[in-house]
Amino acid sequence: MDSGQMRGGVVVGAIIAVLGVFAMLAPFVTGLSLAVLLGAFLVVGAIVHVAHAFSAGSFWGAVWQVLLGILYGFAGISFMANPVVGLTTLTILAIAFFLVDGVVEIGWSIAGRGNEGWLWLFASGVVSLLVAGMLWVGFPATALWAVGVLFGVNLLVTGLSLIGLGRATRRATREEVPADERGREA
Repeated sequence: MDSGQMRGGVVVGAIIAVLGVFAMLAPFVTGLSLAVLLGAFLVVGAIVHVAHAFSAGSFWGAVWQVLLGILYGFAGISFMANPVVGLTTLTILAIAFFLVDGVVEIGWSIAGRGNEGWLWLFASGVVSLLVAGMLWVGFPATALWAVGVLFGVNLLVTGLSLIGLGRATRRATREEVPADERGREA
């Protein structure tokens, strides 16, 4: 990997991190945008299902494809027509995700109690359950900010990770290049 690629990774990481901060500063707008985007993807999925019905090979295969297309289309149009309902749905899915994730991580940590690091996994599961509980207790008000904040945090952490990775790669590359060659590269 050359220095331009490493520098590019740091720049991309910085852009993603900044987008994450913006997403957290405007979580409602971010959540609505994600709901509309998901709705658009579902409508495209509906079109693909209906188009695939013509090549399904059997009558019942075509019927199932059309039914899936109708389901996707209904959900997609619902998300785009009323993104607040879509955002509420996404918040419920986030609550379910954190709940299941917490239970699985706690169970996994208890099953592997003798292994090193099991306590970190247990702590992660507890945090997931706390997040699920916090979102559920505040629901439906949490729908106004939860998806946007969670998406923003994810973008911020991803961006910071890319910056760290780019810097570490650059540092490792410098250490591999002999000192006399470093002077020729600059």
